[in-house]
Amino acid sequence: MIFNTGAALLDAVVLAVVSQENEGTYGYRITQDVRGVLDVSESTLYPVLRRLQRDECLETYDRQYDGRNRRYYKVTEQGRAQLELYRAEWKEYSRKISAIFEGGVKG
Repeated sequence: MIFNTGAALLDAVVLAVVSQENEGTYGYRITQDVRGVLDVSESTLYPVLRRLQRDECLETYDRQYDGRNRRYYKVTEQGRAQLELYRAEWKEYSRKISAIFEGGVKG
């Protein structure tokens, strides 16, 4: 993709991906799901996960899987509220951009 991906968009996409699983999901799966729509590296996504956790939008827990711990991320209530804000902002933003691409801006 030729468009730059800003921090807010990354946060929004990660929250959306994690929110799809009621019990949360693990880092590698999040990375694969996000990379399905955005061209980002794994080294970019883990700081996003840490930031969202620090901002109390995500919580973590560990679970055994094949004899080792796997860290899971789950959206908090604050994270759900933030995701709803991102969704509303995205709808408005994408509507305006589409209007420009499809017919220009009338002043």
